[in-house]
Amino acid sequence: MKNSNILLYVLTFCLPIYLFAQDSTNTQINKLKSYILTDVSFQNDAVFMGRNDSITAPYLVPSIGYYDASGFFADASLSYLTKSNENRVDLFLFTAGYRFESKKFSGYVSGTKYFFNDISYNIQSEIVADVSAIISYDLNIIKTSLTASTYFNKNSNPDFFVGAHLVKEIHTRDESFEIIPTLSLYAGSQYFYEEYYKYNKTGNNQIAGNGSGQNQQVEFVVIDINEVNKFNLLSIELSMPINYYYKSFIISITPQLAFPQSNATFTTEDAVFKENLKDVFYWSAGISYWFNTRKDNK
Repeated sequence: MKNSNILLYVLTFCLPIYLFAQDSTNTQINKLKSYILTDVSFQNDAVFMGRNDSITAPYLVPSIGYYDASGFFADASLSYLTKSNENRVDLFLFTAGYRFESKKFSGYVSGTKYFFNDISYNIQSEIVADVSAIISYDLNIIKTSLTASTYFNKNSNPDFFVGAHLVKEIHTRDESFEIIPTLSLYAGSQYFYEEYYKYNKTGNNQIAGNGSGQNQQVEFVVIDINEVNKFNLLSIELSMPINYYYKSFIISITPQLAFPQSNATFTTEDAVFKENLKDVFYWSAGISYWFNTRKDNK
């Protein structure tokens, strides 16, 4: 198993961000076939498709996963909310799937089940499960990836998302240190967003809107969000994963900047408001350790 493939699974399933890393060979782990991966990470906020609650949701996220030489993998993690006066386990999730790799192509298919705390204000808290897939092609100079996913919501139709990604890996000669600039575009529907504002009562239900041509802060009860079924560009994101490999450890930090697109129009009991989307900077950092369970005999 190559080092950036391990990192792909760490950051896909242990951290709530999207990373599609270049393949590169590390002499310490390139014979790895099956392994157990443990991780402890921290993210300063919960951001999904460029959206988040106005109250930050910082999480400490421990996880453990098994990755088999056959391609099967399974991963479990929990998200502990560390915000003052909000200390609790906010989310438990379980992911299982299949991964594959050839000389130029790589990817995986997976399913994830979400178990949110009833009082969670995470922007994804009305989501119950997802099915996702990624396929990547290595152009040597740069790597391209396409993603597709379906997210199932508690009280409405499922959302469909697609993503396109350009990834460039820059690493030291011994490949112990790397920087991975990544450009991502995400598009899809917004049923999850409407559900969050209609059914979640524990977040900060305020919006800076443009009502009657004036910006105002309004407490509101959402009746619906217009045209959530439309397939729109939702977010343009830049990330810069920075990773250090030492024996069986990976130390990583990932700053990320999201430029949310397609402002939603909220219909409330009293008025109609156009949301004022703002760019979001967020980051994550973590340390991972893997245990070999089987190696190539060659």
